[in-house]
Amino acid sequence: MTEILEDEIRENAKGPAKASGDAGSVEQHKLTDQIAADKHLAGKSAVTKPHRGLRFNKIVPPSAG
Repeated sequence: MTEILEDEIRENAKGPAKASGDAGSVEQHKLTDQIAADKHLAGKSAVTKPHRGLRFNKIVPPSAG
């Protein structure tokens, strides 16, 4: 279900925002809307990853000797 929704969002973002007949007037989605859709999809895919973008490392300083 979520894959279908993601595909629909991608297709809608690629397609025109407005279109009319005969003469052929087409209006593209605003760049801000396209960026928002991209961020939304990137966020959804990041949540499904096991580490969710976080990585923990233990830093061990060298011994004073």
